[in-house]
Amino acid sequence: MTEPERYDYVVLGGGSGGVASARRAAAHGARVALVERDRLGGTCVNVGCVPKKVTWYAAELAGGFADAADYGFAVERPPFDLGALRRARDAYVARLNASYGQTLASSGVTVLKATARFTGERTIVAGDRALVGEHVLVATGSRPRLPQLAGARHGIDSDGFFALDTLPGRVALVGGGYIATELAGIFHALGSAVTLILRGERLLGGFDCTARDLVMEAMLESGVALVPRREVIEVRRRATAELDLALDDGTWLEGFDCLVWAIGREPVSDGIGLEEAGVRKDAQGFVEVDEWQQTTAARVYAVGDVTGRLALTPVAIAAGRRLADRVFGGKPDARLDYEDVPTVVFSHPPLATVGLSEEAAKERFGDAVRCYVSRGTGLYHGITRAKGRYVVKLVTVGPDERVVGVHAVGRGADELIQGFAVAVRLGAKKADLDATVAVHPTLSEELVLLR
Repeated sequence: MTEPERYDYVVLGGGSGGVASARRAAAHGARVALVERDRLGGTCVNVGCVPKKVTWYAAELAGGFADAADYGFAVERPPFDLGALRRARDAYVARLNASYGQTLASSGVTVLKATARFTGERTIVAGDRALVGEHVLVATGSRPRLPQLAGARHGIDSDGFFALDTLPGRVALVGGGYIATELAGIFHALGSAVTLILRGERLLGGFDCTARDLVMEAMLESGVALVPRREVIEVRRRATAELDLALDDGTWLEGFDCLVWAIGREPVSDGIGLEEAGVRKDAQGFVEVDEWQQTTAARVYAVGDVTGRLALTPVAIAAGRRLADRVFGGKPDARLDYEDVPTVVFSHPPLATVGLSEEAAKERFGDAVRCYVSRGTGLYHGITRAKGRYVVKLVTVGPDERVVGVHAVGRGADELIQGFAVAVRLGAKKADLDATVAVHPTLSEELVLLR
């Protein structure tokens, strides 16, 4: 082992949060090392947001072929080649990996391709090199969680979804969160027969009831089979390679070509010596942090999925940058406000949201809550046989009707939410939206025309 190399900032993990924080710290003049054992970009770039959205676009194109005749195009849907999409998608991701490496190098960050482990207080071994950081960031991310049951290995996780070269004919998905919802919609739109098995009664727990109910209704109407209030207890593979699933009520679902586990994610916090550094984890393995991203060890911080706080790429990026601004940039009050963070579920149709759901608002504010809702069929579907619906919803509080939640489901919902998130953060009242001239014809105009 060589003599320890000393840095102002040592970052463990080359995902979105780690890279953003490392670059911002370097921009402030810090000497920074970043350690990543795998591809740069983390979950989002490699097996998350980016390849998922590319595949979602393919699913949207498939829907376009179905609507083409209604718009005067006498075309039939051509065969879909998942292998061709995968090759193009993988090439794009590889370009992003290279771009991350180039931007880190141009920022002056030393990148080490190695497995990192704490050996003591802010001391780290990365391959055959020893590092000492005046400050250390843990940004090691998360990985898909797999169940502990007989035959679980016959299924794949969301990472495995991106390794598929052929589209399976019959797919079983287990889970009710945003990953399961998104993958179910993608598989179905591309041509698979999909069965989604839910532990609970409904999809997307924690999202606004009006929004999630429309997503669930649209999924059922499209032909996705939902099996609520059931758990898989065993998986068996036939000699033909088809999979049969035993449920906890004694019944079997049989003859699947592919099984996808989408039952949540767990932190990558084991095997990196957090105990040696004095960093405490909770019962689920997430690193405990305060509002400043500070762990239980002095000058050791954590951001992103490993903390279990809003596992969203832009959240990790924002938290990492604000941390670097505070520690190295002379901004002692810089920290991320985790309230009113917008997000999108790329379902079919997409669901976009910012702020409080109706349920959460009523729990916090009681009878002071008033909601405004509009439902309908969007103009795109005005002449199509398929009648895609939308819903928009405002959640307001108090006599001045301050907007504390905006929720939208429908074509274009993913693109409208960013602007409304700004309005919520600025404390907009419903009267402010009412006074805004609508952009017609769009989905977003429905939010300024609510009565």
